[in-house]
Amino acid sequence: MTAAHVAERTQASTDRDDRAIAAQAIGLSKTYGEGGALVTALGDVTVEFASGQLTAIMGPSGSGKSTLMHCMAALDTPTAGTVIIDGTDITHLKDKALTRLRRDRLGFVFQAYNLVPTLTAQENITLPMDIAGRRVDAEWFDTVVDTLGIRDRLAHRPDELSGGQQQRVACARALLSRPAIVFADEPTGNLDSRASAEILAFLRASVDDFGQTIVMVTHDPSAASYADRVVFLVDGAIVDDIVKPTMAVVLERIQELDRPRAEA
Repeated sequence: MTAAHVAERTQASTDRDDRAIAAQAIGLSKTYGEGGALVTALGDVTVEFASGQLTAIMGPSGSGKSTLMHCMAALDTPTAGTVIIDGTDITHLKDKALTRLRRDRLGFVFQAYNLVPTLTAQENITLPMDIAGRRVDAEWFDTVVDTLGIRDRLAHRPDELSGGQQQRVACARALLSRPAIVFADEPTGNLDSRASAEILAFLRASVDDFGQTIVMVTHDPSAASYADRVVFLVDGAIVDDIVKPTMAVVLERIQELDRPRAEA
C-alpha cells in the first residue's frame, strides 16, 4: 500500500470520528457449506458507516461485497458477528422485528428495480408506507418526486417507463420513509451512461441536501467517484478504505487489487 493510501485511510478514520454511526459490523463472518465444501464469503469483517455520507463498497467478483451489504441490511443472516443499525443490534432480532426494521428504518435500491408491475409509479413509491399503515408526508413526497423529475410519470406502470425512470421510482420509494440508511446494490447496473449519471447525481444530492446515509455496492469506478468514501473487499476481507475518491484513484486501486489474481 502506498503512503498516499495510508494517509487517505487515516483521514477517512478521522472524518468518521466526527460523525454519528448509522451502521456497523463487528467481527462479521458468513460461510456457506461445510467440511471440504466450506466457502467463506466474509471473514471477521469490522466496519462502520457514518451518517450523512455516501459510501461505496467495491471489490472483484466474489469478494463478498454483496454479502456484506445483505448481512448489514438484514436480508441475510451472518454466521457470526454483530450488526448494529441506527443504534439497534439486529443480529438476534426475530422475523417480525426484522421486517419492521427493514420497512421503517431502511431503504433499498436494487439493480433490477423491484417494482410491482401492476401498480402505478405513485403506488409503488408509497407501497411500503401503505403496507405499514403510515401516513405519507405529502410535502416530502412532492420534494422527492420533483427532485427526481418523475411527476409526469406517476400514473404510469413500470412497463410504460424507461429503465432510468423505473430506477428513479425505486429511489423515491427508498427515500419516502426518511430511512436511517439506504442500501443500493449496483443501482446503475442496468442503465445506460446518461441514466446512470442522473441516478448517481440524485444519490449524491440526497446526501448533500437531505442528509441521507447511503451504502452502495458498485463495480463502476465512475459510480464510486460520487462517494465520500470507498471500502474495498477482497476474498471476504477489507483491504483498503479511501476517502474523497476520484475515478482515477479508484481505477488505480482496482487494477492493483486485480494484478495478483491475474498473475496467479
